[in-house]
Amino acid sequence: MSSSTSAQASSGLSPIADAAPVSLCTREPYVPADRLVAEMVPPPRFDSVRFSTYIPDPKQPSQTEAVKVLEGFAGGLGGAHASGAGRRGLFGFGKARTPKVPAGPRGVYLDGGYGVGKTHLLASLWHATPAEPALKAFGTFVELTNLVGALGFQQTVQTLSGHRLLCIDEFELDDPGDTVLVSTLLGKLVNAGVALAATSNTLPGKLGEGRFASADFLREIQGLSAHFRALRIDGEDYRHRGLPEAPAPYSDEEVTKAAYATEGASLDDFPHLLEHLARVHPSRYGALTDGLKGVCLTDVRPVPDQSTALRLVVLADRLYDREVPVLASGLPFDQLFSEEMLNGGYRKKYFRAISRLTALARDAKRLVEPA
Repeated sequence: MSSSTSAQASSGLSPIADAAPVSLCTREPYVPADRLVAEMVPPPRFDSVRFSTYIPDPKQPSQTEAVKVLEGFAGGLGGAHASGAGRRGLFGFGKARTPKVPAGPRGVYLDGGYGVGKTHLLASLWHATPAEPALKAFGTFVELTNLVGALGFQQTVQTLSGHRLLCIDEFELDDPGDTVLVSTLLGKLVNAGVALAATSNTLPGKLGEGRFASADFLREIQGLSAHFRALRIDGEDYRHRGLPEAPAPYSDEEVTKAAYATEGASLDDFPHLLEHLARVHPSRYGALTDGLKGVCLTDVRPVPDQSTALRLVVLADRLYDREVPVLASGLPFDQLFSEEMLNGGYRKKYFRAISRLTALARDAKRLVEPA
């Protein structure tokens, strides 16, 4: 019996929507490599963002300056591909001309704390760059490493080297092995004339909220530092500016009732979902959420270990990207991670997950209290 079926039986509820809620624990999606390439675009949450929709904080002049610099950077990426190479096929087949890398920085690094709008600006850069979508790529660091795993290193180089721009969100400076891998990949792409843009997380030990990662980033990408201009973006987490505190968790009955009343909602017991995430590769978490209009979770409790916590961070990112509201019973989301986790090397990721899940919990209020 699935989690949603069990919940229905225990609550005595019958379906209100056209169909009973799905259980994420029954989904084991397969994602072919070509989908990984095709989906390297800004996530749905950032489909419509533009530089004009980014509202700089008047108290933070660095935000206005970043918009100005990025607009100029995007404008400079027009015309023929920098290497003189024509667009290759999906997997890069075809002979390319000898690359000719233009002088000057071919990359920008957006440097700032979480919630200051770095992803908004990165997606705006992607949209503003004058090239067809097939010549631009946008993905998180994890999605890029997953692409290398699916295609192999050389094939990934061939696939992306015909692009005009590669945007990397949340560059994982806390994973030395993958950082070296991606740094090597970026070196190949720069030599092919691809422009780069990135944001990043801080390294382990860089725990101060006001400390920035540009020096760490430029050091970790080794010989590529000359190709990047760092743009510092000061500010506080916009998701919490002037907004009320996250809603308190609902009861199991309220969550279950909302799941059955909402077409396209899922319903799962939180501990069971965490177990299921261990059986699904994080590269497939986006596909795991396909078609969802809401995620309903019962019995939210502290995450038991760091491996589980990091998987939950990836799921939170994919749900946030897709603007899927999350309705939950049990503990509030700011109690998901232990003090040891919040003081450890992955602190930045956990606070980002709390921030994003809190925003989605606010969005979920409409599932219980329709307008």
